[in-house]
Amino acid sequence: MRFAEVVSTSAAVAQTRSRLAKVAALSELLRQLEDPREVEAATAFLVGLPRQGKVGAGWRTLVSIEVPAAAEPDLSILDVDDLLTQVAGTSGKGSTQRRSELLTAALARATAPEQDFLLRLLTGELRQGALEGVMTDAVAAAFDVPVDAVRRAFMLSGRLHTTAEQARSGGAAALAAFGLEVGRPIRPMLASPAESLESALAELGEVTVEYKLDGARIQVHRNGSEVHVYTRTLREITASVPELVEQVRGLPCESVVLDGETLALNDDGRPRPFQETMSRFGATSARELLLRPYYFDCLHLDGDDLLDLPLRDRLAALERVAGPFRIPGAMEPDADRAAEIAAAAHAAGHEGVMVKALDSVYAAGRRGKSWQKVKPVHTLDLVVLAAEWGHGRRRGYLSNLHLGARDPDGGPPVMVGKTFKGLTDELLAWQTKAFQEIAVDSGELAEDSLAGSSFGTVQVRPEIVVEIELDGVQVSPRYPGGVALRFARVLRYRPDKEVSEADTIDQVRALLPG
Repeated sequence: MRFAEVVSTSAAVAQTRSRLAKVAALSELLRQLEDPREVEAATAFLVGLPRQGKVGAGWRTLVSIEVPAAAEPDLSILDVDDLLTQVAGTSGKGSTQRRSELLTAALARATAPEQDFLLRLLTGELRQGALEGVMTDAVAAAFDVPVDAVRRAFMLSGRLHTTAEQARSGGAAALAAFGLEVGRPIRPMLASPAESLESALAELGEVTVEYKLDGARIQVHRNGSEVHVYTRTLREITASVPELVEQVRGLPCESVVLDGETLALNDDGRPRPFQETMSRFGATSARELLLRPYYFDCLHLDGDDLLDLPLRDRLAALERVAGPFRIPGAMEPDADRAAEIAAAAHAAGHEGVMVKALDSVYAAGRRGKSWQKVKPVHTLDLVVLAAEWGHGRRRGYLSNLHLGARDPDGGPPVMVGKTFKGLTDELLAWQTKAFQEIAVDSGELAEDSLAGSSFGTVQVRPEIVVEIELDGVQVSPRYPGGVALRFARVLRYRPDKEVSEADTIDQVRALLPG
């Protein structure tokens, strides 16, 4: 099939607000594909994440390529997939030039809409992840399989394009064949915000109440002496965290998969800043800053997969294998005891508590209600859309942030406010450098803006998530979502989160009074 069909389908999806219309357009395209590689490639293209991952072509390389657009479509889906495989496989001396040559040749065969799509795909502008939920529904509709079966297979494989091809070739039976494989990360289960501790306890019934740590999500896999550690985005960080690897090797089991958090602690036991914990996940991390694991779920133990067991049973397995490393909390506390746990978590410097239904199974891909997070203040994970050059003490720095909430139906983020509060000198310096590297439009800037003009806005690719603390929201005609943040301030950046995990415009509106 022509690549142009993928591009036109993407455009049709972007132009409608109707989720049903999006699903219909995507499923119609998928039904027309017969080659397994076409199904995988097209699915990956449409969710904005090539199956090859990052191909090594930087923003500057891509924007420097200027070739006339082709008059008629010529590229096929497999042509583009082969191109990305070649680009991703190019390495060594002269690789930058070779990648540029490959991309130039391909773009010369592309029409203007195809060129635009390719550039946005390769620079990450399509990788908002918000289409994953829509595409999951489309795969189910295209190949007449239950959507829950698609979600489960996607959770276990971590690859939506692989899931789509299995649904096409083998239907529900092929999807059911996906299982937990020790050493292959699965998509993590997520929590929804609770209105209050009291409401969460009332809604969920029999629960466990645990600390919500100010740490980084980890998933650890052990098979014999082989250990792998992954982040919440399924990136492997095993080499960066040797102390966690050794701790897992010391557990009394042969094989295990654990879900949890890790963080660095001060001598008094209080958590160190989140950014310091995240710094350990880099290629050149400071090994003297030791991480401490806290596990809250056990997904596999000594040959038995536990995903479909109630949380109560999974926690019993967790206690057997990693009791000393369990996250603090209590099973089936009454209201007074739950309040004591929440107060203790806050006093210890943590974010709040998690309230989890003990009869819940482990399910990823959507923020269900069986896990709820309770924080003493409102926080939202939002997407940075732009930043304004500062003035006065902040002259020369990108300061005032433009913030957007995720569109749950796959559209661009919806702007909900601005803030320059909460930014330390360190964060100002970091974001000024980082934002200019992902800038897409400098707007109406003065000639000396890069040297510190007091006005001008830099638009950026929507790929950075920032956690915002706020007093609430209010109805506002100023922004397209009809809602605006009140007294917003930056709490921290979230490099551990993809844009697909940012809060939605619906979640922002849910904070409106009444």
